[in-house]
Amino acid sequence: MNCNAGKGLLVREGPEIFLRNSEGEKFFSEFSIWEGYWKHWRGTMLCGRILPEADYTTGKNIVLLWPERERYSGPFVELYYNERLVKYTMSILGHLAINVNGFIFNFSHLLNECEIMTEEEYFYRPALGRFSPSPDGFFDTSDPERPYLDKFGRQFMRTIHTARITGKETAGLESILRRKLKEIYDTPVDPAKPEYYRDFSKFSNSCTTIVRDSLRAWGFSGIKGVFPRELFINAVWEFQTSSRRGGLTLSVFKRDQLMVDEAPASSLTPIVNPVNFLKKRILDIRGVRT
Repeated sequence: MNCNAGKGLLVREGPEIFLRNSEGEKFFSEFSIWEGYWKHWRGTMLCGRILPEADYTTGKNIVLLWPERERYSGPFVELYYNERLVKYTMSILGHLAINVNGFIFNFSHLLNECEIMTEEEYFYRPALGRFSPSPDGFFDTSDPERPYLDKFGRQFMRTIHTARITGKETAGLESILRRKLKEIYDTPVDPAKPEYYRDFSKFSNSCTTIVRDSLRAWGFSGIKGVFPRELFINAVWEFQTSSRRGGLTLSVFKRDQLMVDEAPASSLTPIVNPVNFLKKRILDIRGVRT
């Protein structure tokens, strides 16, 4: 997530929020910057770029901001278990996504959420314009000219549990995931429900099973699970087994939710399978917190 546009400290002068570099140059003062950024990152060095989408309130283009981080030196994969969004029934099990070398693959029952995103978009997209919740606080596409997707930066919406692995080629996994996205968009749309992926199924063709089957095809044939948290625990177990044999490096950590007015606190989903409950206990004892 290196800077590729403006970079500077996040500052405020009157109603204006913008970035200012060490030479005093201002970036993005004429565009819309989300208050959520100011809440968490005032006085912080940030990167930014202008998005094509407009803020519904001001009509100005939206700015995406994010903290600069070092890119990993080699190929990597990160598996994300996103805690559940408490205001949505469809999110009762949480959500799963996967990052291959900085490109995050997301699968969903909603076609607009079946996509590839950069890390800064996935984690830090602002809750403005089409990305924001509706005035009622939910997803609303009743007005196609002014949709509210409630799909802003995931770290502002949820706590994200992360398993990163390095030491394995990644081209094969990326190819598998791209083929799956193509398959989704080649599937005919149900005219009665044009916003939805027609063949989505919680138990056989979901964010979890698509990622699970992709990881299996990539070489981790022992990974099991139908629900996001179950799959995450099971995958960490398999990754650690491979790392203990050598050749693979695993790190597991948590990205805590950055609380903003647009999203309530996310919630852990319960572990249903007792085998995975036991695996989690053993991983905890080993110091691998899932």
